Amino acid sequence: MPRILIAIVFASFATFANALTPQPPAVDGSAWLLADLSSGQILAADKADERFEPASLTKLMTAYLVFTALREKRISLEQQVAVSERAWKAPGSRMFIQPGMPVTIGQLIQGMEVQSGNDACIALAEAVGGSEDVFVQLMNREAERLGMKRTHFVNATGLPDAQHYSTAHDIYLLATALIRDFPADYAKYYSQKEFRYNNITQRNRNRLLWLDPAVDGVKTGHTEAAGYCLVASAKHGPRRLLSVLLGSHSEESRARESQKLLNWGFQFYDSFKLYDEGQPVKQIQVWKGASPTVQAGFETTLTVSVPKGESGKLTAELLSQRPLTAPIAKGQRVGMLRVTLEGTPVGEYPLVALEPVAAAGVLGRAWDTLRLWLK
Repeated sequence: MPRILIAIVFASFATFANALTPQPPAVDGSAWLLADLSSGQILAADKADERFEPASLTKLMTAYLVFTALREKRISLEQQVAVSERAWKAPGSRMFIQPGMPVTIGQLIQGMEVQSGNDACIALAEAVGGSEDVFVQLMNREAERLGMKRTHFVNATGLPDAQHYSTAHDIYLLATALIRDFPADYAKYYSQKEFRYNNITQRNRNRLLWLDPAVDGVKTGHTEAAGYCLVASAKHGPRRLLSVLLGSHSEESRARESQKLLNWGFQFYDSFKLYDEGQPVKQIQVWKGASPTVQAGFETTLTVSVPKGESGKLTAELLSQRPLTAPIAKGQRVGMLRVTLEGTPVGEYPLVALEPVAAAGVLGRAWDTLRLWLK
């Protein structure tokens, strides 16, 4: 069934020519991406779909599965974990767990997030999946569900392997899901600056936690092959930006370049609210229904990101399928809003029914069937 233009909304918006798109800064890194999580838009990116080794950014997926297990009450923060020899002898960064020494799920999460402990990751993987191998299967299944099409995991830590890879875009999808789906866990663990275990205090490797009070996470990574990587997120008021940087050249450069991206996004872009959650956008004609129309809107607040000063140049068109026939359930998709900035696509957003519409009686359905046939 063809989609047709129903109406052009935002009648007060004017359309002008030659909108100026801000040019992103030069970035020291193999691949990078900057997104506005308030709108779900990628503001700028370079080589975001190319495969690279993710190093300890892998631990974002390990954390996602651990938080899922906590939410489903398959594990608990106070639960004591038996440390295996495999976890104890994990190479690379460690929180220094030992067989026979008490450690809880909560402590292991801090060791994974603050200290980037590979030993903590393996212990958590074994606690959730029974073994790291089984846990890796869960990681790849979850990656597929999240739309991470160019990612494959072979371990829970990010230790180097030729078959362990991801992209800046896939890491963005993962970090976005972590912040969105587990906001309380994100707030609790990812801004923590240091953690002490086994009489050893280690600091969070994310330097931006000390440099920028707006930054509240998320994760560093480094191997010789991957270079220095950092996913960082900062929040100004209701607006949150997320940067992904892969393959920078030092701890200092990954912090500096990530800060540069975040600052650029806040300085040159605005988030612009178009519609509130549940706000009616348009009445759409309904056929064979107890009501001749249905109110359409959005299930969540609709926000778009635009260059500063350009919001008045937005245009939007409402498209729908024809005919729209009853019965219609509340929340059912009934159309789409296409937003553009001077002819350049900004995004397409599904419109849903804000109310149910029951089917008409026999005579009403028969009359509309005849009208549609004549039409």
